[in-house]
Amino acid sequence: MKEYFQIKETAVTIIADERSHIDAAKKAIISHRDLLERFIYSEPYFKIAMEPYDVPENAPEIVKRLAEAGNIMSIGPMSAIAGTISSLAVESMIDEGATYAIVDNGGDIALVNDREVVIGVYAGQSQFKNLAFLIPPKDKITGVCTSSGTVGPSISFGFADAAIVFSDNVSLADSAATALGNSTDINSENIETAFEVLNVPNIEGAVLIQDDKMGIYGQVPEIVKADIKYDCITKA
Repeated sequence: MKEYFQIKETAVTIIADERSHIDAAKKAIISHRDLLERFIYSEPYFKIAMEPYDVPENAPEIVKRLAEAGNIMSIGPMSAIAGTISSLAVESMIDEGATYAIVDNGGDIALVNDREVVIGVYAGQSQFKNLAFLIPPKDKITGVCTSSGTVGPSISFGFADAAIVFSDNVSLADSAATALGNSTDINSENIETAFEVLNVPNIEGAVLIQDDKMGIYGQVPEIVKADIKYDCITKA
């Protein structure tokens, strides 16, 4: 089963075997967004901070995860928002009994999969077309998060067509993808040096696409050819 769901700025595609699993994801998204909005109402700078941010111990779980991921990557907490929501939604699906659950929040994906999953790469006007990652079955949550300076509405200070990071910590994958994208400059010949920002624990691997260059860092899933359909991309 597959359903598109949007609430305010959050637009996700949810995939699961059971309707109850999709419903669990939607409830989790609504609940955690509400907690985040309440926190931001009390601390409005949290939403726009571009640097590490300390939060109180009694902060909601979503706020703690955002702050932790941003702090690790030395950037603002909202850099992890899409991946964190995806992860919390998939965790709720697992609590409902799901062994196959995917939440794609505009290219920031959390999944648990008891079968192979193919995740396509969209890198805008880059020459790299119809590439995908073959994700093997796993019994724990995996994060596949993407940032871009040329595609989509997210804030990026770099020039990457696609900065993709893999980590079992989905919040960290999201912040790390942002940091990786930020580290690119207009000269794609320097693509290798951008990976230096990923020298932190728990990053499994990354792929960086810029213009006619593609770099690979660490361990990444098998890259395969696939027929990438633009209509399948989750967007608001």
